[in-house]
Amino acid sequence: MICMPTFAQVTSAVGASAFIFIKNSLPVYLSHVNEDNRESNFFIRNKNLKRKICLDLFFCFKRWYSKSNYDTIGYYFGKTILSSHLHFITFGTNKKPVMWLNSILETIGNTPLIKLNNITKDLPCTVLAKVEYFNPGNSIKDRMAIKMLEVAEKEGKIKPGGTIIEGTSGNTGMGLALAAVVKGYKCVFSTTDKQSKEKVDILKAVGAEVIVCPTNVEPEDPQSYYSVAKRLPKEIPNSFYMNQYDNLANRDAHYETTGPEIWEQTEGKITHLVIATGTGGTITGTGKYLKEKNKNIKVWAIDVYGSLLKKYFDTGEVDTNEVHPYITEGIGEDFVPANYDMSIIDRFEQVTDKDGAIMARRISREEGIFVGYSAGTSLQGLMQLKDELKKDDLVVVIFGDHGSRYVGKIYNDQWMMERGFFDVKTFKDLISARQSKRLVTVESTQTVAEAVELMRKYDIEHIPVADGENLIGALSEGGLFQKIFSNPEIKTSTIKSVMEPAYPVVSFDTPVERLGGLITKGNGAVMAKDESGNLHIVTKYDVIQSLAK
Repeated sequence: MICMPTFAQVTSAVGASAFIFIKNSLPVYLSHVNEDNRESNFFIRNKNLKRKICLDLFFCFKRWYSKSNYDTIGYYFGKTILSSHLHFITFGTNKKPVMWLNSILETIGNTPLIKLNNITKDLPCTVLAKVEYFNPGNSIKDRMAIKMLEVAEKEGKIKPGGTIIEGTSGNTGMGLALAAVVKGYKCVFSTTDKQSKEKVDILKAVGAEVIVCPTNVEPEDPQSYYSVAKRLPKEIPNSFYMNQYDNLANRDAHYETTGPEIWEQTEGKITHLVIATGTGGTITGTGKYLKEKNKNIKVWAIDVYGSLLKKYFDTGEVDTNEVHPYITEGIGEDFVPANYDMSIIDRFEQVTDKDGAIMARRISREEGIFVGYSAGTSLQGLMQLKDELKKDDLVVVIFGDHGSRYVGKIYNDQWMMERGFFDVKTFKDLISARQSKRLVTVESTQTVAEAVELMRKYDIEHIPVADGENLIGALSEGGLFQKIFSNPEIKTSTIKSVMEPAYPVVSFDTPVERLGGLITKGNGAVMAKDESGNLHIVTKYDVIQSLAK
């Protein structure tokens, strides 16, 4: 769509041929191919292109070499390799392929498909993630953003120097903003106050004006971000409202790019497509293409509680009683956008805000893929449907955006705790789980030998040092060992002369994960007061025991 793939032959003086296959301006080399040894001596520079495609080019060599009609050749390669839109050119012997892209927009698409190995290990089948944050705007929305803009330009709906208007949860706005920078447009976006601050800040960073609107109003309310986006084109000359919800270029973008990529990357073996859905463009466009290839592919839409989409799918009824505020960003709707073709979808599954957030954090920690909120919702929905999967299934789950947009929300422990999402233990839980024990302390005037005896008696490694009612320092078994080993006579010294800094004091509800960051090599414990004012101590051993359960 953006840059047509190109295949070229470079003939050398000695009769050998070097083949260059260029897709989205990224070169792949098949070098030193001669008539006697066509199946060896080649190398690939672009690792994203599958070896199979290169070999297919290879085996087509005889047919290509013997023909002079490039249109026929283009059709042949198009039917067997990528698409029917291949262009062929012949370079001179000394010419080299261009090694750069014309703009950031040419990097959109061709995102990797990555196997999930840990969270889904108990499922009977293979699960692959289509990781869309490899797009330049870090989300899948880049695909339809550039498509909508190109269609608007082609139809004359926006003129050079004009203003792009859109209502966005952040990701579509980012895609449009990047395109605006490259093409010379201005952007004004409306969004809701439930979107992360990071999303709003990122839009402003690339030059967009952002109007934040209330979330908990009806779509028809003049204050809603839908209504604001619809009103702005009447007030701003030479502007166009993209309207990702009802603009069918949205789903066309995925029919033309996302669907073909998944089909090629799975070699046509995909059996299930799983997408957390909002505007309907991704699931309708991608699903339509894949079902045209294989009508037996199952398309599963994952929705969030508080959205009316599942009820509409199940009954055909737009039931506003289903609508209530939810926290998950970028998916679900309180109306049915025109991009939906429900006949493409085989089932809807709903996921709670909490389960989606926790799963996103798991993906980041257990798979090493730093994903956004909707990716957690998508995978959680799949896990809820695991009993419907079989051994030979090949599932593709869309991971829509990057986790950096949510560091102040789902990746913030305090935010998670405030919403009751965080099923992690706290300092209080660690104390409650062990038998109630009196806090052992030593006075700063006592001797080192007395402290060592207390450690032996109570089988402890860390002791707070007190001066009357105040804690002024600490002793650790490791620290004392080093001092006594260096100077055995130190055992008669007062504790005050050898003590270490006092242990930090935290709140009683501090999460275990945060305690782990406070306990270091030089600081072996943390302390907190309970509701009655009594001090308690937690050590590295306590934290390890908690996390191991």
